[in-house]
Amino acid sequence: MARRRRTRTLLTVIDAWMAASAHAFIEFWGRVERSYKRPLAWIALRMRFAFYPLLALGAVAWLVYDWTGARSLAAAEDAVFDQVIKSRPIEPAASKRVVVVEIDDCSIAWFASRGEGGWPWSRGRHADLLDALDRAGIAAVGYDVMFDDTSSKDPIADATLDAMAAGGEGRFVFGASRQHSDFDTTSIAIPASRAPGAFPLEANPERPGPRMALQLPYGAAMQRYAGLLDITRSVDGVLRDMPLYERAGDWGVPSLALRVAAYDMKQPLASFPASVRINWRSDTRLPYVSAANLIEGKPVCRSEDASTPTLKNSIAIIGYTASGLNDAKPTPVNPLMPGVEVQAEAVAALVDHSAIWLPPASLKYILAGILVVLTAFAFWRGEPATDIDSIFVATNLLLIVLAYAGLTFFGAFFDIYASIGFVSLCFGLCRTYAGVQRGRATGNNDFLREFDPEQDRWLVFARLRFVPYPSLDEHAAARRRREYHRRLRRFLYAGSEAVMLEGVVERKSWLHETLDDLMVLVWRGEDREAAAARSRRDLDALYRHLNEADDRLDDDGTVKVCVIAAEIDDDIEGAYGERMRLREALGHALDLSGEWPLSAENPLLQGSEPQAGASACESTESS
Repeated sequence: MARRRRTRTLLTVIDAWMAASAHAFIEFWGRVERSYKRPLAWIALRMRFAFYPLLALGAVAWLVYDWTGARSLAAAEDAVFDQVIKSRPIEPAASKRVVVVEIDDCSIAWFASRGEGGWPWSRGRHADLLDALDRAGIAAVGYDVMFDDTSSKDPIADATLDAMAAGGEGRFVFGASRQHSDFDTTSIAIPASRAPGAFPLEANPERPGPRMALQLPYGAAMQRYAGLLDITRSVDGVLRDMPLYERAGDWGVPSLALRVAAYDMKQPLASFPASVRINWRSDTRLPYVSAANLIEGKPVCRSEDASTPTLKNSIAIIGYTASGLNDAKPTPVNPLMPGVEVQAEAVAALVDHSAIWLPPASLKYILAGILVVLTAFAFWRGEPATDIDSIFVATNLLLIVLAYAGLTFFGAFFDIYASIGFVSLCFGLCRTYAGVQRGRATGNNDFLREFDPEQDRWLVFARLRFVPYPSLDEHAAARRRREYHRRLRRFLYAGSEAVMLEGVVERKSWLHETLDDLMVLVWRGEDREAAAARSRRDLDALYRHLNEADDRLDDDGTVKVCVIAAEIDDDIEGAYGERMRLREALGHALDLSGEWPLSAENPLLQGSEPQAGASACESTESS
C-alpha cells in the first residue's frame, strides 16, 4: 500500500509538472505566433487581394527564367522519373535483337596467356571479331571503341580492319567523338556537311555549314561509316536521354546508335528525333557474350553449358568492360553501367520501338503557368472551400498511379509531376495568405488585438442571410447562395471593421442545410454611436460590393439583415457579468425574427439608445 501511495504521489507530481509546463509553453508560443502573425495581418490588410495576381506574375516570371536557364523544374521531374522507373512492379523484357559483345577481363587474359599480347589489341584481332560476327549472320555492328591512329608496327592489320569497314558498306559503324568547340577554328575542323553521315535538318541547308572538330577513326572507310559516341547527362550528372545527333547549323551529325538503327530499320536519319529516353531496367539486362568466345569459336570465357545469345539477324554493340577500361555511366537504375551497354540500350530503344514517350519539354512549364494563374484567380475571387485541399492530395496520388501505370504498361511518362508540385507550392502560399485574411476577419487574436470589454464597451451584432426569389429553381438558388457567401467573405477578407462569426454549424453537418444561411457580423466601439457608425459604413459598403458587378445579387434575391446593440461592460456588478451579457446579445441576434433588406443606405440604430440587447430590426425599402 505504501508503495502504491508513493507511486500515485509521484505520478501526481509529474502530471502537475507537465500540465504547468504545457500551459507555460502554450502561452509562450501564443506570444511567438502573435509576433509574426499580426505583422502579416497588417500587410494583408494593405495588400488585400493584390497578393494573388502578384504571386501569379512572380511565379510565371520564375517559370520563364527557369526555362531559359538551369531548368530546375525539369531536374525535379527527373528525380520523380528515377524513383518510378526503379520501383515499378513489372519491367519490360530485354531486347531480343541487340547483343552486347564485351571485351572483358577474361578475353584480354585469354590472349595474353597465349603470348599474343594484352590490351590494346591489334587491329587484326578487332578485324577477326568483326569477321566472326559476319560469319554468324549479324545484321549490323556498332563498335564502341576509338581507333584514332594507325599502327607503325602492323600497318597490314590497320588496312585489314579498314577493309572490313569498306566491305560492310554501312553494316559496321565505328566510334567518333565531337571535340571541344574551341578547336572548331583550327585546321582539324571540317564543315558540318562533310561530317560522317551528315544529313540536312532544313529543306535548304546552308552549305558547307559551320566548321566542327571531330575525332575520327584512322581509315577512310571507317571514317565514312563513323558515328558519335558522345552522351549528354542531365544537370544532376545522370544519363537518362541518349542524343541521336549533334546539330551544327542546318546539319545533323548522327550518333553511332542512330546510324546502326537507321541501317537496320532502313529509315532516313532525319526521320528520328534529336534524342531518345531509354526504358531503363534494373533486373533484366541485355544478353552479353565475350569477345574471346566469338574469335575462338568456342566458350573460353564461360562454362560450356552457358547459353550463347542468338547472333543471326541480331545487332551487336562491341565495347570494353574490362577493369580499368570500362567507361561506366551513371543511369537511373545503375550508377556504373558500362558505356557499351548504354549504346546498346539506345539502339534497342530505336529498333524495338521501346523508347519512353515524353511530351514536349515545354509542356510542364506551360501547364505550371496556366495552373498557377488559375489558382491565383480562384483565390482572388474569394477563398475556395476546404474540399480543394483533399482534391489536391487525391490528384497527386492519381498522378503517381498513372506514372507507374504509364511506364509499366505503355512506355509513356507524362512529365507533369514537378509542375503539379510547383503549383502546390503556390497553392500553399495562397492558402496561407487566405488564412491570414480569414484569421483577421474571424477575430483570431493571433492576427489582431484581443477583445477588451473595458475599452470596447458596446457591440453591434448583425445577422445576415440571403433569401433567393421563389422564381429560381433549386439549382440556381443554391448557386446564388454560394455566390453570396463568396462575395461576403471576399468583402470581409479585403479589410473591414467587422468580425465574422461563421461556423455556428459545421459545413456538411446534418444540421447545416437548415442553418447554413447564418452569418453574424460584430462591430465594437467605445460607445453606442461609434459601434453603430462602423456597422453602417460596412453594411453600406457591403451592399455596393454585392451589387457592383454585372451579375447583381439583387437580381436573384435579397440579403436580409437584423441588427441589435448591446452594452457589454456597464461598470455594474451583477449576476450575469460580461460573459452572460455577451451570450444574451448573441442569442438575440440569432433568435429575433424581424429583418429588413440590405440597401445602399442602412439607417440602423439611429433612435434613442435602447437597453443592452434591445433590437433594431426596422424595415427599410431597398433602393
